[in-house]
Amino acid sequence: MLSSVALTVALSANLALGAFIPAPRQTYWWMFHNEDCGYDDVPGSCQGKTVAECETMCLNTKGCGGFNYPHGVLKKTDCLSNKAASTVDLYILESTPQPPPPPPPSNFPPVWPLMSQYTNGTATVSVASTLKYVDDSATATKTIAQAFTRYQGLTFPHHASAAAEAALGAAISELHVSIKDTDESHPQLGVDESYTLDINSDGSNVLVTANTIYGAMHALETFSQLVSFDFANEVYVIKAAPWKISDAPRFPHRGLMVDTARHFQPLESLRIMIDSLPYAKINVLHWHMVDSQSFPMESKTHPKLWNGAYSEVEKYTQDDIASIVEYARLRGVRVMVEFDMPGHAASWCVGYPEICPSTSCTQPLNVANNATFDLITALLGEMTGGKSSAPSLPSGLFPSNMIHLGGDEVNTDCWSKTPAVQAWLTKMGFTADQGYAYFVKRAADIAIAQGRRPVQWVEVFDHFGSNLTKETIVHVWKDKSTLNAVVAAGYNALINNSPGDNSWYLDHLNIAWAALYGNEPCETISDPKQCGLILGGQGEMWGETVDGSDIQSTVWPRLGAIAERLWSPRDAINDTSAALVRMESFRCRLNRRGVAAAPVNNANARSAPPGAGGCLTQ
Repeated sequence: MLSSVALTVALSANLALGAFIPAPRQTYWWMFHNEDCGYDDVPGSCQGKTVAECETMCLNTKGCGGFNYPHGVLKKTDCLSNKAASTVDLYILESTPQPPPPPPPSNFPPVWPLMSQYTNGTATVSVASTLKYVDDSATATKTIAQAFTRYQGLTFPHHASAAAEAALGAAISELHVSIKDTDESHPQLGVDESYTLDINSDGSNVLVTANTIYGAMHALETFSQLVSFDFANEVYVIKAAPWKISDAPRFPHRGLMVDTARHFQPLESLRIMIDSLPYAKINVLHWHMVDSQSFPMESKTHPKLWNGAYSEVEKYTQDDIASIVEYARLRGVRVMVEFDMPGHAASWCVGYPEICPSTSCTQPLNVANNATFDLITALLGEMTGGKSSAPSLPSGLFPSNMIHLGGDEVNTDCWSKTPAVQAWLTKMGFTADQGYAYFVKRAADIAIAQGRRPVQWVEVFDHFGSNLTKETIVHVWKDKSTLNAVVAAGYNALINNSPGDNSWYLDHLNIAWAALYGNEPCETISDPKQCGLILGGQGEMWGETVDGSDIQSTVWPRLGAIAERLWSPRDAINDTSAALVRMESFRCRLNRRGVAAAPVNNANARSAPPGAGGCLTQ
């Protein structure tokens, strides 16, 4: 609805006869861009004439209530009640001025997370349910071909009416993707995820450009969220066209940590979770593989390690793991594995008791025994392949060039209580705390020698300060004042901030999505260069109360709040109230896609709905 043209129509009368002359009747033309009322016509056509000439013809034609343009088909007076999306403009004769256009819908834009830059119009354009996806890149890739197939189902879940689509005429029938670098290697930190997406209102081809396959997949996700199903007409449409989008993430690392040690997560649970991550443009699965409670993973070099699994059916073979890593890659998700050490490692001792201080005091791992570090070197070698991954040359079971080595919550009492370990500490001139520093540095050096950047929890920085190797990425789970110290010292950091009422620990079920949304990584950092050292952050799903039965409702929809905080421009997402309706709509989309996302407004995150009602109001 763009304009209204007022016309004054005077009834002719014979003034000489002194006939009664009624007051002039005011009439108005209402205009609707890219809409029509099909098969609601009266005889006559003004094709080839101007809009003004069409208006005059309609006024002089019995039963005419409007016309479409430029086709010039005259319409009946009930046309307004039958209008639908089209490629023409519709002019309707009314007795009152056209109301101003309504404000954008509250779920606007209907994309989560919010795009970096975009412009849009007011038109509605139809989309063929048989949309053809075309790869115009110099080299076609299997990854994008599979993404096309996946997004065809995600974008068009309902059966569209062929008759209704035909009646609408021209509709978007093709989406073309052009990718500059078609390398299909496992994604790495800092991979270019930018894209552009152009959707015109005339039914012409949708155009996507991206520098990498991973940016292209984000464009497909955004497009899928812009397409909606018109249930009244049984057709697919995009509202508020034309769209011109230029998008890229604010932070390169946007993750979810999954803990498979406190509770084993079946392979299918992991796949379903990985499926859901691209819906919010989450690009990292941090796999907290083992902990004190269990060691579910197969090692080829030390096959007795998974003796520490809960049971024979709660284990991952290396083929299982490789399949999960590849499943994630196909969806643009990088998998970063964690072996927390030297604490949180009692399960290692089940198969190899010699690497622990004693059978009765099992952790931290035995710092005094070279067998401990021989095992770590061999185990990490299986994960890394002993070298960095390069384009088209992934290395190791986990090709990500980042590996998490834990290092948190280490109580060294077992070392002090074990005579052999205490004797070694004395010989080295170490306190128990200095022994901890020796351990985590030696573990980091092993990872670096194998071509990986070590990620370690913030306690490691607490001990080393600026003496910590600069390759280390510090994972901050403590108060933000700790984050300030990390970046001030020049280190890269990841954030999830456990303390307080805005923690990104998803197992803290009493923390609402709005608190997570408001947790700004750079809130207490004024120096832009220091803020730039923050690589991103994660939602942390610690698994004490999470298994395959409730993992999805524990993670979603609150992970979406973290996702938008890490993707979208800081100055565009400061209004939690404005984001609420978009978040509620995002949660409904997750449900429609088969993700068991809990109600947005729960007092406790994964609680059931409070009663009967629609997904948009719970």
